[in-house]
Amino acid sequence: MKHIALRSLLIKASISALPLTFSPLAAEPVVVAGTAARVVNGIAATVNGLVVTQKEVAILMAPIVGQLTAQFPRRGSEFEKKVKQAHDKILDELIDRELVMSEFKQIGGKLRPEAINEEIDRQINTDYNGNKTKFRDELSKARLTMASYREMTERKMIVQAMRSSKFSDAAPPLPQEIQTEYNAVKLSVRDINGDKITFQKIYIPAVDPKTPGSAPDSQLALAEDLVKQIKAGGSFEELAKKHSRDAYAEKGGLQDSVPRTDLAPEFANLIMDPPEGSIIGPLMDPRGLTIVKVISKSYGPVPPLSKVHDQIEQRVSRQKTAERYDRWIKTLRAKALISKKN
Repeated sequence: MKHIALRSLLIKASISALPLTFSPLAAEPVVVAGTAARVVNGIAATVNGLVVTQKEVAILMAPIVGQLTAQFPRRGSEFEKKVKQAHDKILDELIDRELVMSEFKQIGGKLRPEAINEEIDRQINTDYNGNKTKFRDELSKARLTMASYREMTERKMIVQAMRSSKFSDAAPPLPQEIQTEYNAVKLSVRDINGDKITFQKIYIPAVDPKTPGSAPDSQLALAEDLVKQIKAGGSFEELAKKHSRDAYAEKGGLQDSVPRTDLAPEFANLIMDPPEGSIIGPLMDPRGLTIVKVISKSYGPVPPLSKVHDQIEQRVSRQKTAERYDRWIKTLRAKALISKKN
């Protein structure tokens, strides 16, 4: 990596992908630990007079809370613990972002508007195959305006540029380091739209018309009991034929080579990561509960190193300067006026 002056760096700044990973849940303020009250867009923290809003935290929390809600139908202490850990981590990261933004303003930094446009265009091309309609649809689901998404992108670019400038004296990544990192993470930068999965599924509706007197609590208890039976060696196929209430029940719940794009994004995220043979669930959604057994998976194409070289190089650079960056952030925190709101 060349040693680049801050002004030049900010003009040419390019960050790794900032895909819209929000589920439709991102449209709603986060509700923690079962409380019925919605979070208004108040202040989550102040940093040297700059504000981190509760809405910013909620947007980043939404996909996490969505997955945790599915994974922990009964909520409980483990659910609350994981939600709190995620909330605290996101809030700290947003505070760190504002610390860097404050430094950026103090030095009179500027970011070319064209650079932000180029980065958003790159994200649309990379993450949505150039489909601007799909990109706008995802913004709409998250109830984000283009202006607010542009601001988020700008802030991420500034943080990346400041970090690169601050530690521009670090030794550049060696070709072998870049190759090693690529080998380690290449699956994570694949085209996930090419993923396919074969799995068995048992679907238990929240209320079963075929079972008089059924209710969400009794259906959850049934689903939990089925998971115990399966893990104890029970036949997934036979249990699916008996208890599942979807079109695949007669096939023992088998769904063969399903494209990831045919699955709800939240569901795909939960079942694609665990290894083959895993029993997942019961997962809860508003309609009912789902139990899955992963049979096999195939992954979408992995881009060659030449296509993601800059992204991988940045990862290695961040790793090599992580300790110095953490010390710098601690120094900024020590000098800053930070107030977290309850």
